[in-house]
Amino acid sequence: MALRKLQPQSPVYSTEHGKMCPACARPVKECSCRHRQQQPGPGDGVVRVSRETKGRKGAGVTIITGIPLHQAGLVDLARELKRRCGSGGTVKGDRLEIQGDHRDLLLTELTRRGWKVKRSGS
Repeated sequence: MALRKLQPQSPVYSTEHGKMCPACARPVKECSCRHRQQQPGPGDGVVRVSRETKGRKGAGVTIITGIPLHQAGLVDLARELKRRCGSGGTVKGDRLEIQGDHRDLLLTELTRRGWKVKRSGS
């Protein structure tokens, strides 16, 4: 039986720098390798659009989850969608938050971009 030579693994997280890129072993914020740009976000291939008011004193936001893009792609998409809706918003983790109820407009816009989109929630 042949022994397999183990390659040293780079750390995934550092208490000093936070998340680390597995390809170049640099902090994700400083990473410029292709590995980071080609990694899609988590999801099952379905983009979900919903509305949420919890913790916002009744003010609603439209939540978009399941977009298969990396972080930089999410930021670019959020910028375009905010401009299209004429409102503010943010990227929190792997989800987009657009201020106001823009579910119908975002459903058609995301479908036009080629994703399978579902309206979730009420």
